Amino acid sequence: MRNAFIQELVELARHHPQIALIVGDLGYSVIEPFAEEFPDRFINAGVAEQNMTGLAAGMASEGYHVFTYSIANFPTFRCAEQIRNDVAYHKLPVTVVSVGGGLAYGALGYSHHAVQDYALMRVFPNMLIAAPGDPIETRACMRYLVENPGPSYLRLGKAGEPSFHTRLPNLAPGRWLKLRDGLGKSALLSTGSGLQISMEWVKTKKYSDLSVYSMPLWGMDHKLSQKIMLSQFNDIITVEDHLADGGFGSWLLEARSLHTDLDCRISNIALSNDVCDTVGSQSTLNRLGGIIPCQMS
Repeated sequence: MRNAFIQELVELARHHPQIALIVGDLGYSVIEPFAEEFPDRFINAGVAEQNMTGLAAGMASEGYHVFTYSIANFPTFRCAEQIRNDVAYHKLPVTVVSVGGGLAYGALGYSHHAVQDYALMRVFPNMLIAAPGDPIETRACMRYLVENPGPSYLRLGKAGEPSFHTRLPNLAPGRWLKLRDGLGKSALLSTGSGLQISMEWVKTKKYSDLSVYSMPLWGMDHKLSQKIMLSQFNDIITVEDHLADGGFGSWLLEARSLHTDLDCRISNIALSNDVCDTVGSQSTLNRLGGIIPCQMS
């Protein structure tokens, strides 16, 4: 996903001179194409993520659409006050880019476990979450964010993710993208890397008849729009590589609670907190956290 991100950012920057990129002394071997082509719109803020976010807010107030880029929790939790007060409150076009969502950097320990980031970012008014499920959704999210500038959080995987779409999807906040037709009125609904996990669950007998959907764009302002889709199903199972508390499933349950006339039941496949004090590969920790079928390695 990060390669699709930088390729799309470079292409968009050729047509949008207001696009800028600020990194926190990370991302090398990825961000060079942008830095080399647009050196006057690239800044390395150093290991000073709060400063990076404040700088981005200042530039955004002067007309730039700034992308801040770092790994896992560094551009989010470390910068929570600056995102809340400087970016989201003022509705500035800053996109916070977090690479290695979920447990992609699980071998580096809890400091790199991005398993509470949805919970943080979705409580900021005006903040749009963009969590693509594959490289093609990444490109579509990038185009939407540039065409609709504002405070946003782009959560990416690390690298090597498979593509499930055959063409660029038409995105809108709260919109469900169908990836697989099922036989009944039950579905798996994912965000971010939960899409890849969903595609593994439907290989199992228990879930083989379910439809699969992805929701790359969502946030506080888009709960009411869920009624039409929720009314079409008896059961929805949300899938995410995030702790259950405060995550995507919690968001959908909150959306469901706004519509008391619906009969749709919602359950959640999410990480248990057993992963929080454990170091291991992404697949090992996902298995420990209970979000992948037992037969997966």
